[in-house]
Amino acid sequence: MRKVKEILGGIWKLHVIVCFIVFLLLFYPFYSNYLRKGKERKFKKAFRLLYFHTKILLILSGIKVKLYNGHNIDKNQTYVIAPNHTSFLDIVILYQTFKNYFVFMGKEELGKVPIFNIFFKNMNITVNRKSRVSGKRAMDRCAEELKKGNSVVVFPEGTIPKNTPQLGNFKSGAFKLAVENQIPIIPITFLDNYKRLEMKGLFSGKAGPGIARAIIHEPIPTIGLTEKDLIPLQDKVYAIINKELEKHGRR
Repeated sequence: MRKVKEILGGIWKLHVIVCFIVFLLLFYPFYSNYLRKGKERKFKKAFRLLYFHTKILLILSGIKVKLYNGHNIDKNQTYVIAPNHTSFLDIVILYQTFKNYFVFMGKEELGKVPIFNIFFKNMNITVNRKSRVSGKRAMDRCAEELKKGNSVVVFPEGTIPKNTPQLGNFKSGAFKLAVENQIPIIPITFLDNYKRLEMKGLFSGKAGPGIARAIIHEPIPTIGLTEKDLIPLQDKVYAIINKELEKHGRR
């Protein structure tokens, strides 16, 4: 029975991939126009198109997003957004969670994927986690975006843990960014994304349509915090997300 589910899940994954690629190709001329270097004022148009693009993808994939505590998001506030990372679906759902423009900090490899890399050439931010120079450059770029009033998404785990949905170790980048720029950090807990699209082989792991719940936690202010507060802040965000995972039996 498990193998049958994995085969059906693989077929569903192919369906999702095809839907994503078809609409990416369909919208590509618009993305190409909006995301050209030196045309930053058009990036928000690309962002709105991504909202529409991801909404279509979720509908065609049979995934229904349920957001909890959406009132915690102030549309007039800039945030460092810190979600747990369980699936590529996390990125798709974030575009349905935050209506205001934001940028992602993602791994360098995303900037090398043909066609898809258009989102990481000028708009979003890539980082080579093994390079201090790349890390510094990425953090500087994130700080620039915050100063412009644009929120930044940084996954504290840095990558999708092998034992997801259990949390991986947090890295300090998101918290350092929030403290140095005195910007509130808003934790997000994804409860079901790893079940909707588990990051394993095509015909292995969990995959299929259903509910995808996202819990938006109360923003944590950082005004007045300094470098000595980084670890306590990091531990606090970890505890908030982990408590929610444990509450729903996802550990």
